[in-house]
Amino acid sequence: MREIKLEKVVLNIGGTAEKLDKGFILLKTITGKQPVKVAATKRIPNWGVRPGLEVGTKVTLRGKEAEDMLKRLLPAINNTLKEKQIRENFVSFGIHEYIEIPGMEYLREVGIMGLEVTAVFERAGKRVERKKIKYGKTRRQVISAEEIRDILVNKFNVKIKARRKKQDDSE
Repeated sequence: MREIKLEKVVLNIGGTAEKLDKGFILLKTITGKQPVKVAATKRIPNWGVRPGLEVGTKVTLRGKEAEDMLKRLLPAINNTLKEKQIRENFVSFGIHEYIEIPGMEYLREVGIMGLEVTAVFERAGKRVERKKIKYGKTRRQVISAEEIRDILVNKFNVKIKARRKKQDDSE
């Protein structure tokens, strides 16, 4: 019951109009799955965002596909993550250009663009936490950043860059 497993991997690209269409094509090419478009729920006048406006596209992979995709995407960032990219229950990183992914070739209709990757981890029994019946009887399941770091290092051969400590010059 304490074993940690990869629940899902989510790839997303933000943008509107033409960038959204290019992102849709890119995600479909990378994963082979049908992406979904994400609509805004809030109004942000400074950015020209209104409710219902499509502002991004994403695709979610689960099971063996998710694990294979994560192993395929990590070499694009040289199998190196910063400590601040690892949080409780998930790890998130960005890929600046999709052509950095091994096996991907330049797509003329897409051009150059990047994407964001989020890997979510869980333990057995997570479904019980999500059930509405008898809600509140279980404790929230938390997978610490240290546990995720161990999985990434041992299973995915990832190197973790430690945070640099700030020098205090005021003394």
